This record gives sequence, C-alpha cells and structure tokens, in this order.
Amino acid sequence: MTTIRLAEKAAAPPDPADRRGINRWFAALLLGNLALAFGPYFVRLADCGPVSAGFWRLTLALPLHLLLARRAHQPVFRQSRATLAVLVLAGVVFALDLAAWHLGIRHTRLGNAALFGNSGSIFLMLWGLVVAHRRPRRAELAAIACALAGAAILLGRSLDIAATTLLGDVLCILAGVFYFCYFVCLRQVQSHVGNWPLVFYSGLFGAPVMLATALLLGEPLWPHTWWPVLALALGSQVIGQGLLVAALKRFSPLVVGLALMTQPVISLLLGIVVFGERPSPMDAVGMVMVAGALILARTRG
Repeated sequence: MTTIRLAEKAAAPPDPADRRGINRWFAALLLGNLALAFGPYFVRLADCGPVSAGFWRLTLALPLHLLLARRAHQPVFRQSRATLAVLVLAGVVFALDLAAWHLGIRHTRLGNAALFGNSGSIFLMLWGLVVAHRRPRRAELAAIACALAGAAILLGRSLDIAATTLLGDVLCILAGVFYFCYFVCLRQVQSHVGNWPLVFYSGLFGAPVMLATALLLGEPLWPHTWWPVLALALGSQVIGQGLLVAALKRFSPLVVGLALMTQPVISLLLGIVVFGERPSPMDAVGMVMVAGALILARTRG
C-alpha cells in the first residue's frame, strides 16, 4: 500500500517551486525504473508462456489503473474519437513491443534484454532528425556510432554463445522499434490525457492482441503459480509504466536517460546472481557503448 500511495501522490501535479514535490517526482522516476528492471526476472519465472505473461501483466493491472485514475481525478471515459483512435494504435504497438520483448527475454541475457528493449530512444532521435529535416550534430552522430558499435559487439557475442541467444537479442531490438512507435503515439495525446488513463488504455487495447498472439503461438495461457504474473502486473505495468509516463513530463531528457540506465544495470545484476549469467569484458564494453548512446539520445531527444 505504501507504493500505491506514492503512485497516487506522484499523479497529483506538483508545485515547481516546491522542493519536496521535485524530490517526490524524482523518487517516482527511480521507483518506476526499478520496477521495470525486475520485469524480465518475473517473465523468466512465469510458468505460462512469455507472451501469456504479458497478457496477464496488462489484464490484471486494468482495475488498479481505473482506481488510480479516479483517485487522481483523471477522466478515463471522456476521450474524443480522434484521441481514442490514437490510443487504440498505442495499445496495439505496445502489445507488439511486449510480445517481442518477452519472447526475447527467454532467449538472451537479462542485461541485453533491458538494453535492447530500451533502444527506442535511438530510433526516436533519428525520427526527430527526419522530422526536423536537418543533418545530425556531432553528439548525435556519436550516439548513432556508439549504438551501432555496441550492438554489433553484443550481437556478435550472442552469436558465439548460441543462435537462440542472437534471436533473443534481435527480438529485443524489434521490441525497441515497437516501443518507439508507442512513444510517438503517446506524444500525440499526452498533453490532454492523464498518465493513468494513458496506461489504462494501453492495457485495454493491448491485452486482446497479447491474447491472440499467445494463442497463435500455442503457449500455455493459465499459470499454475500466479505470483510471478501478479508481480509483473503490479511492478511493471502499474508502478513501472504508470510512474515513468507521469515523470516523463517533469524532467529533462538527460535526467530521464540517466534514470533509464538503472534498468539494464539491475537486470544485469539479477542475471548474474539468480541465473548465473557471466558477462565477458567485451560484453561490458558493448553494454557501456549502447548505454552511452541511449543517454546521448535522451539528452538530444
């Protein structure tokens, strides 16, 4: 309940002059990233299929999103048709993001999954350059070069381990592309839709896509042990997505980018401690290069 109260407080608009309000938002940002970092761990533990776990993540969180939206006085069912159309598209691409990412988590290292799953920042930066019709600056070229070089190192290392590990990395990169599309959709409506309704509609329209994908893949749908999917729903969808979407409007891209890097670090440590994943020195070089590229992309985003 303490976490839920923090989420409710973070949803209320803070006074910019209030230092305690700024500290509360920063705590919410860190808490959201911390909760999201544990997502791959719970996907690994779920005894249903990985896409099925994503379906339960979205579905079980819906009642809490409605409750939190009501507590924060954010209207949910008063959206225009144009806004609903964007929210439907956002839910579909978010579901595709989760499906690709959860499948990738089962086939690669947790640190790689967190890094590549957040690669949407790089695509967002490139998209911004295309929209602005300008050439990239030196820092932007450095981010692109770091991302490509770091990804090549990590993909090469995965291929050395097994073809399935490389497949996992590719799926997580694909998830990053879908996450970029999801973020672009949110930017179209986030100025007049509250953070809790945004996350609610993402789950409402994304859950049927996740269910259809899981059934198409022939995955087991019903878990025998429910606590991993319950933790995934509460941690990743309610706390993680809810607080991250809310905090994105309150901090500079650099602060958000630095907070974002807590995810792969925590996931990497979980992989080492729980699953015995031991990164090599070259893995570390690749991760640092991709992490640096993500920070540069967020700074310029």
